[in-house]
Amino acid sequence: MNVVGISAFFHESACCLLQDGRLVAAAEEERFSRVKHDPRLPVSAFRYCLKAGGIGIADVDAVAYYESPVRKLARQLWSGVPLGDSDPGRPERSIREGLGYEGPILFFGHHASHAASAFLFSGFSEASVLTIDGVGEWDTTTYGRNLDVIERVEFPHSLGLLYSTITSYLGFAVNDGEYKVMGLAPYGRPRYADRVRQLVSSGPRGQLTLDLRYFDFVRGSRMYSESLCDLFGAPPRPRESEITAFHQDVAQSLQVVLEEILLEKVRWLHRETGSRRLCLAGGVALNCVANGRILREGPFEQLFVQPAAGDSGGCLGAAALAHLELTGERLSEPMRHAFLGPSWTADEVGSMLAATGLETLDFRGREPELLEAVVDRLAAGKVVGWFHGRMELGPRALGARSLLADPRDPEMRDRLNGLVKKREAFRPFAPSILLAHAREHLDLDHPSPFMLETCRVVSPLSLPAATHVDGSARPQTVDPETAPRYAALLEAFRRRTGCPMLVNTSFNVRGEPIVGSPVDALLCFGGTGIDALVLEDFVIDREALPDNLPGLLASWSRPRSGFAVSRDLYTFA
Repeated sequence: MNVVGISAFFHESACCLLQDGRLVAAAEEERFSRVKHDPRLPVSAFRYCLKAGGIGIADVDAVAYYESPVRKLARQLWSGVPLGDSDPGRPERSIREGLGYEGPILFFGHHASHAASAFLFSGFSEASVLTIDGVGEWDTTTYGRNLDVIERVEFPHSLGLLYSTITSYLGFAVNDGEYKVMGLAPYGRPRYADRVRQLVSSGPRGQLTLDLRYFDFVRGSRMYSESLCDLFGAPPRPRESEITAFHQDVAQSLQVVLEEILLEKVRWLHRETGSRRLCLAGGVALNCVANGRILREGPFEQLFVQPAAGDSGGCLGAAALAHLELTGERLSEPMRHAFLGPSWTADEVGSMLAATGLETLDFRGREPELLEAVVDRLAAGKVVGWFHGRMELGPRALGARSLLADPRDPEMRDRLNGLVKKREAFRPFAPSILLAHAREHLDLDHPSPFMLETCRVVSPLSLPAATHVDGSARPQTVDPETAPRYAALLEAFRRRTGCPMLVNTSFNVRGEPIVGSPVDALLCFGGTGIDALVLEDFVIDREALPDNLPGLLASWSRPRSGFAVSRDLYTFA
């Protein structure tokens, strides 16, 4: 039974393949197209999934799409979207014509796909399920027991849209910059929490209501109204302008109110279901600070959030629902890792590097020596681009397409932000740590493989590059069973330095997707301050790069298509 799941035409498109209830491949289209948040039909991701599964298009038993176009049309028309821009036949027509697929297409609700992407991949036999995002069709929040919905909140009342609205007011791009607000929040004080509370009121049975006087996203061209500016007593921050204490305080106030409401809602859901386990999905489930607080202070003993909790992960839920509908069976195994994308063999990488003429160190067949060479560079304070194995699914780099550095270096965070990532100075970095040593350094008593919660740093070591301003970290625990080479690198670094963790940030620069291919990695390496690049079994040092590198990069690079979704308005259409 081959089931393909597709999410497309919203924030970011993705495709996955289930074979007999086992997830064998999944990837976002942006990693192939190099267009950040690419919402188009995931043609390249689809081709990859078929190749990974060893099948052709005739072998696909069903395609599952992650939302209901008709329900979405009703909400679009209510919102005033022009009829010509609202076409409920587009998804099926695109799948038929763009992919050449003639078999069954099954459609599932947006939040049903979110719920299934969490619950059906959790491995839990039963659980409470909370989905929460900007909007999908009409729903913005659903509460459930397993896959049965017991309550829902409908558009335009939405915690996700509240967060996106303040994101825009603070001068960050909607549909992209919400995580920046989360990272900025610990620098501020919640001085404006009462004003944020005026924007949203909480009701019984999980309900909430936005005061629409302060919002303009329904029929306007931006998220907030002038009334919101009046409420905070300041104009919106122009993009790329100075960030002041006021902006920090608004960010912290928003984060505090979000966490308050989420804690209230999960407590209500727990009373309704009596479950000990909670599954979260939707874009708000990527707020790892809130996730950590829900687990620490909420009533649930276990929490599962799959790594692509936003819209790209909707393809997982749709495929799982289709498999359940067609076979009557749940998935054959839970999601233990996110390494589901394409990979390249060492020989393939070697052939590519030979064609470039670059000077490389070849460690094929000598993994221990490779790891020691990488540790040499990390211990010397260098930033290493690490490209190994199958690409991760979701927005977090998890040791397949990562930039790595020594977390003990007090200057590393500023260097990564300024010279390598080329992004805002306040942005934090996360640690990858060996699972067996996590409790020695973090206030964490369970695995956290997908970097989707925060916790306090309690290490006897000084870890300035991996510790946020509030003393927290967003860890990835690394298990040798699911990431053997990455775990071996962490162990080699621990043996050399006594530190079982590394700074791990995504292998990309600001405004670009995480690298997907070895060529992408070379281009990113050449255009940044990365000191060394590890491509499978090969190491390239910056000193070995040729003097005519700018010309080479220009000849290799593809034209950039820019940002794929609106920066000013949530993508309703």
